[in-house]
Amino acid sequence: MTKKTGPSLEWCVVRLSDDENWWVDEISDKENWDADDLGIIDPKQFLHINELLDSMSEFGLDSQIVDDAFFTFEIKEEVKGGKIKLVRVRDSLLKAEDMLFALPDVLDEEKGPYADFLNHVSQIRVTMLNELIEFAEPYTQEEMEEVLSEKHNNDFLEGRRSHFSDELIAILEFVPDGFAIDADLEGDDKDEDVEDDYSDLEADLVEVSDKEEKLLPDEDLKWDEEEEKEEEATPYEGGAPDEES
Repeated sequence: MTKKTGPSLEWCVVRLSDDENWWVDEISDKENWDADDLGIIDPKQFLHINELLDSMSEFGLDSQIVDDAFFTFEIKEEVKGGKIKLVRVRDSLLKAEDMLFALPDVLDEEKGPYADFLNHVSQIRVTMLNELIEFAEPYTQEEMEEVLSEKHNNDFLEGRRSHFSDELIAILEFVPDGFAIDADLEGDDKDEDVEDDYSDLEADLVEVSDKEEKLLPDEDLKWDEEEEKEEEATPYEGGAPDEES
């Protein structure tokens, strides 16, 4: 296996943006990595990605190509500004029991492990489409890449930053306009009935102290105060008071 990068890639500091994606703010290996607009896939996103990858297993998905495409990180601590410091771990992304962040290996964007991974899953997705949909002519990888490239260019022109999770999910869920496959339809029904449970991740990222908890509004107290105000504001409904003679 090719050695991925020098030992200096040991940690990174990430922040949650308004677009609900995590972005790298600082990284230990400044020589090989540029943190500007560098996204990182969070555990919630990878749970969904892993489900999509799992559906590709019967079509020839190579798990080693998946593992080689990412550097894995776990949460160490919260730092100033609401950011999170992550530390590098050498776990398999597909087999890890802990919830990990995944940084795509884009040191060589055209020929590196992540580029190989995208090409691999693109080929498999096209194979799946041709297996599950009766096209008049076999659908090709070039056709899919042309559609996705046009979407990417439109996002860029509209000022939307491209995140790795968006790029990857667009491939894994790709279906040409005017078509649908049973797996996608079943997934839509499941999304309506079931809410994803990300409590493990939230427990790692969010801690409410006893002091903060005491500052949270007490709903019972709020109702009591409103009832007291209503009683004080109730108009007098008796007759006119007797006049003194």
